[in-house]
Amino acid sequence: MNAQPAPAAVSAEVEIERWSGGALAHTTDLVAEEVPVALVYHDVPHVVMLATPADLEDYGVGFTLSEGLVARAEEIRGVEVTYGALSADVHISVAWERFTQLLQRRRNLAGRTGCGLCGAESAEDAIRECGPVPDGVSVTSAALHAAIAELSGRQPINARTGSVHAAAWVVPGEGIKVVREDVGRHNALDKAIGALSRERTDFAAGYMLITSRASYEMVQKCATVGISLLVALSAPTAFAVRLAQRSGLTLVAFARADQHVVYAHPHRVK
Repeated sequence: MNAQPAPAAVSAEVEIERWSGGALAHTTDLVAEEVPVALVYHDVPHVVMLATPADLEDYGVGFTLSEGLVARAEEIRGVEVTYGALSADVHISVAWERFTQLLQRRRNLAGRTGCGLCGAESAEDAIRECGPVPDGVSVTSAALHAAIAELSGRQPINARTGSVHAAAWVVPGEGIKVVREDVGRHNALDKAIGALSRERTDFAAGYMLITSRASYEMVQKCATVGISLLVALSAPTAFAVRLAQRSGLTLVAFARADQHVVYAHPHRVK
């Protein structure tokens, strides 16, 4: 068997010129890596995304679940990652009936780092309605802000590069349990969802805290897997708020050290 190349590094050192306070310095800096990641189902290419080359098994599982390509985690039969010199392939096998459905809605377009719906073939595919979320958990304002404070120290890639998003799984009374990082906010969320699914975590037992804005696909992905509370450090979009309202998901945004704003279903924040 031929040896596979090692996983790609998540950051690279580059030479820079730094201007500060009127002085110019020649030095180096660490910047985040992003590589094309192809999601392949039963040897059929589905979509290519730009992503941080880490936790790609989690990414394959999370993307498959959050995009509704399977109905249950048990329908994912296996995930294998192969690395090339400049890219990575995530090979995913699913239940045969799901693969047949997947072929009917096949996407084989490049996905950019900053978007989440750019692979959909039609607006109808992109605006996928979600069922009602479960009752889920509630959280006190004090506990919520404690988790926000904890998150800043749980982002090692961002600490080095300053340019990646994080998605953190928080369990009330226990704090942050899982964190995944990526240059794409939706990729980070998919990686966190995949990591939780692989550990057979109950999605009704916690909530998701993200460092990005709360755009439509972030709400859509959470609601699809049954997460009932999403907290974002940045702003929401109106499209996302309306989906949260329809699905019963509690949406919190502008979550900072001393403030937060609840945009939908405030009963879960005490």
